[in-house]
Amino acid sequence: MSDVHLGAVPPDTEEAFRRWLLHVKESGSRLIINGDLFDFWFEYRRVVLARHVRVLAALADLVEGGVPVLLMGGNHDWWGGSYLRDRIGVEFHQQPVRIELEGRSVLLAHGDGLGAGDLGYRYLRLVLRNPFTRWLFRWLHPDLGAWVAERVSGTRKELRAGPGTQNEGRSGYLADWASDVLAGDATIDIVAAGHAHAPLVQEVAPGRFYVNSGDWVVHRSYVTVTGSGAPVLHEWAG
Repeated sequence: MSDVHLGAVPPDTEEAFRRWLLHVKESGSRLIINGDLFDFWFEYRRVVLARHVRVLAALADLVEGGVPVLLMGGNHDWWGGSYLRDRIGVEFHQQPVRIELEGRSVLLAHGDGLGAGDLGYRYLRLVLRNPFTRWLFRWLHPDLGAWVAERVSGTRKELRAGPGTQNEGRSGYLADWASDVLAGDATIDIVAAGHAHAPLVQEVAPGRFYVNSGDWVVHRSYVTVTGSGAPVLHEWAG
């Protein structure tokens, strides 16, 4: 799953997500969160953002209960690090990663900056991920840092207006990118992305798939992968 954007979505969405995590604890063997779990995340040395404490505790409980959690950094929460890894216990990645999942080779990537789209963001990303920028941001008071992030995030606008043409473009760009990846490497079985907020399971070649887990801003969607058959797209109603 991906793109919950906690901190920007309404309280009932977070409550539904926490109920879903209990469902994962009971029925899942592994959880992959493919970016933008948080609408804003930054690792301060001595501060944890209060609005995320209950979800962080639920993730730690999952890990302690024997369900491994892999978290990809998205364009909203790429600035994670040792707190997530060492205190919560998740496997945290900031770059696309290839894993084995139920006997299949899966390429995980949040999707920001990939494909033909997001041209403006590619330049912005060079600034945002610069170590000097990160060092400067750390000196802002967390309340001020969260306020700045809220001002530049487009999540609340999407909540008010619904999915827009920007996400439609992203969905197409990422699908084309995934098709190219699968065509170029026959050893990859599944390319999994988020970012586009558009749930999709597409069989690009026999037995090989592009999966976009969608979002929880609009859809509350997720995908399950088993040892055989196509990945299955779901929408949580609990």
